[in-house]
Amino acid sequence: METRYFDLVAELSAPGYWELGKTLDERGQEVWPWLLMQGEPAAFEGRLKLRIRSPGKPLDFSFAAFDVPVVSARVASLLTAEAPGDVQLLPVDIDSQAEPYFLVNVIRAVRCIDDRASAEVQHWTEEDGEPDRVGEYRAVHGMRIDPAKVGDAKVFRPWGWTVALIVSEDIKEALERAGVTGVKFTEVTGPSAISPEERERNRRLLELREQTDAAREAFWRTLGRLDEEAIIPIVVGGAWPARRQVWRIIHRPGGRTLLVTDGLSDFFVERVEPSVGFGLELALETDEPFLDAEKSWPLLLLERVGDEVAEHERVREKVRSGFMSMEVSGKGLPEPLITQEGRVGVLLGMEPGTLPRAFSMPAGEVRLVTVKVLLPTELAYLLAHGKTGRDALLRRFGQEGHEHLSRLWRSPVV
Repeated sequence: METRYFDLVAELSAPGYWELGKTLDERGQEVWPWLLMQGEPAAFEGRLKLRIRSPGKPLDFSFAAFDVPVVSARVASLLTAEAPGDVQLLPVDIDSQAEPYFLVNVIRAVRCIDDRASAEVQHWTEEDGEPDRVGEYRAVHGMRIDPAKVGDAKVFRPWGWTVALIVSEDIKEALERAGVTGVKFTEVTGPSAISPEERERNRRLLELREQTDAAREAFWRTLGRLDEEAIIPIVVGGAWPARRQVWRIIHRPGGRTLLVTDGLSDFFVERVEPSVGFGLELALETDEPFLDAEKSWPLLLLERVGDEVAEHERVREKVRSGFMSMEVSGKGLPEPLITQEGRVGVLLGMEPGTLPRAFSMPAGEVRLVTVKVLLPTELAYLLAHGKTGRDALLRRFGQEGHEHLSRLWRSPVV
């Protein structure tokens, strides 16, 4: 009978237990966590330290920041006895804890991931611009390993995907017999959890995602310097076509910053066929500086407008055909933009003098829809005068050089 293997993670749902933070060296400097996740021995000067992020009852097995394993003395003794050649145990001081604890550096990496049996794998390629990582895994979902390739390893990390910590069945049983707290196991051997049909669907979805991402990114790069450092978390779910909400930042000449949605033109995930989704993407451009894009008011405003567009077909129809005004919640937005009713107004579809109106994707054309924030008096004027008021606003924005730019610190044009 083949040996079974399990992905070992920290149980995060246990209430009342501690949460550990970053690993520090003896000088108080943060230790690069990947040094402990490469499947090879590591060396440090002096004694390591750990901070407690949230106080609570200690666990025998925990993850510090970036999923670095931390174990009590009895777990360290068990691993030393059961898998002495697989782990390096590094003593660590945890704030005011008197009991000994250890960081676990797994020093064996085994090339054993079964690509065909796993639900989905993505590899780094030469086109990704990371030559040292070509052939390794960018992502692994529903991982399955080939037991025949493991050899005598009992605790190891899979080569190319060393974020995973794998243990053999006898290690799992030893930890369970000892009543070790904080451990959770997911089997990575045995039949695949997905059918051939699901696998083919996942392959096709990945193919479509790569095609659409590449096409949009190529277009974004024609507009300016695409920011590679600003990290805006991807939101999974919602009404966007592929159930992923993404935003990008583009730095343009003249100190301008362009924030764009990056997913309203995705394929529809239910259909698994090429399309441009809603056939549009939103763009908000400003020439006013801000420090943190993730916490900036332009991004918050763009998120709210994007949600309205994604959730309401009548809004999308109006946006695709021309202009429209909209109001969204003003919560968290700058006070000068907020009406007495606590709302913020925007004008969608204003002609961008310095941006293209549309761009091409493999499955069709996508309209680039500008989002211009209105000051409260401008919104009131538009609502009072309808199309005539809108045309007057557009004319005055052009005369005063505002165009489609969104600005917080300016005087109203009416």
